[in-house]
Amino acid sequence: MGNADLRSLAVLSDVSFEEVAGSVVAVDAHNWLYRYLTTTVKFTREEAYTTAAGDEVANLIGLVQGLPKFFEHDLVPVFVFDGGVTELKDEEVAERREAREKAEEQRKEAEERGDAVAAARLEARTQRLTDVIHETTRELLELLDVPIVEAPAEGEAQASHMALRGDVDYVGSEDYDTLLFGAPYTLRQLTSKGDPELMDLDATLAEHDITREQLVDVAILCGTDFNEGLSGVGPKTALSAVREHGDLWAVLDAREAYIEHADRVRELFLDPPVTDDYAFETDISPDVDAARAYVTEEWEVDADEVARGFERIESSLVQTGLDEWT
Repeated sequence: MGNADLRSLAVLSDVSFEEVAGSVVAVDAHNWLYRYLTTTVKFTREEAYTTAAGDEVANLIGLVQGLPKFFEHDLVPVFVFDGGVTELKDEEVAERREAREKAEEQRKEAEERGDAVAAARLEARTQRLTDVIHETTRELLELLDVPIVEAPAEGEAQASHMALRGDVDYVGSEDYDTLLFGAPYTLRQLTSKGDPELMDLDATLAEHDITREQLVDVAILCGTDFNEGLSGVGPKTALSAVREHGDLWAVLDAREAYIEHADRVRELFLDPPVTDDYAFETDISPDVDAARAYVTEEWEVDADEVARGFERIESSLVQTGLDEWT
């Protein structure tokens, strides 16, 4: 969910790529990759990204199609990968697994009745980040000299921590949890057409005259990826309650309510498992020829499906401001 309820509270504004050019963006890798993976599966022939051994590597097409957006706009992406999943998220992981299994059953039924459109749509909903996808994603990023950081737990938390330290300028994610993890600025819609959307933490807190701790309390009352919220409590009600009573605990006392693991969820957002043990260069030098061979020869992806993406990457290397990469 990524706490979508927070959109109604977040201060968002459209920014042009010209305004953020030259910046370093810590990308929530799983969030970004999953969006391109599902889109690729939905609109691309399965045989275009399936090897003779049966491995599906639609992620490679997604990467080649998605990375040019960074390069063309003089942005350096740093891909931050999730580490271990916190046990607080076990229930959501189980729900997502159940949803994938249901979608897989519906996909088979659609195929049996000859409904190719429905089958393609449902195939996209069954996607998960397999070991092969993890491996090939990292290897392609390395060939393109795109920095990688391995998070000890949530990638969003690590990316937000890097932004708080000033090691990156923005976090790149479609989720709103970056607000809760303390990211000063988040660029959204990096997987969409057009310019990005800027989410500003300090402006959000000032808009509602609350602290970051209170914003986390509002989110917990609404429900997060890690906990169920209170029934009937949306963002506006939660905000009003927190402002009236001061914090989560006072709100729960006033309502004689209980949220399981509320203390642990609160701590997870305010003091998440992160690491300072990372280093990366922002002066990157993509090896496009090696990357193209890796995708089309080693992993047997249809060359036509990635031709335009690689052309865009090559063109970006000679654009003004990027020629130092060549």
